[in-house]
Amino acid sequence: MTASLFQIRNRPDLTLDKCKEQIELAKNENKTFLRQAFQAHLVNLLNREKNFSQSVLLASELVKELKKIDDKELLVDVLLEESIAFYHLSNLTKARASLTNARTIANSKYTPPAMQAKLDLQSGILHAAEDHDFKTAFSYFYEAFEAFDSVNDSKMAQNALKYMLLSKIMTDNADEVNSILVGKTISKYSGPETDAMKALANAAKKRSLKEFNETFSKYGDQLMEDPVVQKHFSSISDTMFEKELSRLIQPYSCVQIEHISKCVGLNRDLVEKKLSQMILDKNFMVVFKVMDCLLFLIRKLWTLLLSWQWRRFMRLEKW
Repeated sequence: MTASLFQIRNRPDLTLDKCKEQIELAKNENKTFLRQAFQAHLVNLLNREKNFSQSVLLASELVKELKKIDDKELLVDVLLEESIAFYHLSNLTKARASLTNARTIANSKYTPPAMQAKLDLQSGILHAAEDHDFKTAFSYFYEAFEAFDSVNDSKMAQNALKYMLLSKIMTDNADEVNSILVGKTISKYSGPETDAMKALANAAKKRSLKEFNETFSKYGDQLMEDPVVQKHFSSISDTMFEKELSRLIQPYSCVQIEHISKCVGLNRDLVEKKLSQMILDKNFMVVFKVMDCLLFLIRKLWTLLLSWQWRRFMRLEKW
């Protein structure tokens, strides 16, 4: 980050309107570098205000200009902000392209730890969003967390930690959440954010849809107000729905759909639709549907049955 941009970012009084005034003033005085620094900050402010369309327009023009003068430090900053804006506009292809350009330039020069942490954080967010590759995302979030912690940026470190824990939940490793949180470096970040993720992990371990929904209601500010977590809400919710149904069904060879729907607190049609999807995905092998009952053969039992039939066939062949 250039000295002028660093100074600008540390001015809490610099609102959108004031920033625009400073840009016009710098234009009138032909102070190109100062104008570009204020424009870079304006892109950041527009993202904070969730005005992502305007942010992309300004960033795109500024990137073209900065490439001509080869201002690498400012260019990395603007490309990162452009990637963030594209992500929130659900244009993941362009978000990835902007981030790749930013990382390529950052790798060609010295990049301060704070900026490297931001690049890693955005990399993790995009891996989770594009391919649902939460395993790779976790690695990036961990790198970002360590870097933010080293520069004492507690707010960003807490965000990276939250996404680390989310990654564990999404990779069906919710039981690792508590062990991560007892680490010496991490324990100092305990608070509502980590409490929310612990509650979410506990719901996942219990395979309880009710606890999952209660967690999102109780920790709305920490979960639903976070755009990254919010983008994965439907995926997490769908996974929890499947886990709850599996938990209820697995002990039995015959279940009543009406009873299952009452247990999960959802209407019968929704439950039946989800069960049908799970059957198609081969989570369960269904033999018959009789009246309101489904007769199940769990995959393990089905495998044993086939194995037994095969052995019997081989014995007959010997005769």
